[in-house]
Amino acid sequence: MASAASNPNSPAALLSAMLDVTEQKIVPLTRAGVSSGSKLFGAAVLSRDGLSPLTVATNDERVSPLLHGEINCIQQFFASRPPETRPATADCVFFATHEPCSLCLSGIAWSGFNEFYYLFAYEDSRDLFGIPYDIEILQEVFRVPAPTDTPETLAARPLYNRTNKFFRGRSLSDLVSEIEGEVERRAWKERIEQVKGLYSSLSATYQAGKEAGTDSASVWK
Repeated sequence: MASAASNPNSPAALLSAMLDVTEQKIVPLTRAGVSSGSKLFGAAVLSRDGLSPLTVATNDERVSPLLHGEINCIQQFFASRPPETRPATADCVFFATHEPCSLCLSGIAWSGFNEFYYLFAYEDSRDLFGIPYDIEILQEVFRVPAPTDTPETLAARPLYNRTNKFFRGRSLSDLVSEIEGEVERRAWKERIEQVKGLYSSLSATYQAGKEAGTDSASVWK
């Protein structure tokens, strides 16, 4: 893969930074979290200039069902730095390992992060990790049918606007599609799959703990 250093916000640079922070920082935190009953969701705030990680956090539903990975990360970003030394959220890039749920989408918007990326889609959370609630809450709470909707047209409607007044959300696969050259794109796809593969054992640990009745503040496990 070509070097990402020449343009710190190029698709290659973004992919490199977010996959590295996942493998080197988020996964180790997640490993500890799933061992004690928290879900496998994590997040990071990166500086836009240089894409260095400023804050990294994971789900901590042992403490509160609201401490999703993204919300925990946002809270730590604001709590760990005095305002005068904290970068503006508009000068940061937000990364979530899994496509943010409705709670976390609101947290990202209210915090002023205008750009976020994610590794796994909602369907992955449901199908690979046995956690369907991101989709279910958006469908049951927010998806209101129009008078002319049929079940088919309602099901075909996007769950949320990925580009809107508050932010633009994209998957890492979207970034790969912007890479020039088939060889380069294939290399990034392989790198993504390598990092995704780290989550299989994390999911197995979480599911085993859930079946064993590991304590958690979360109602929806």
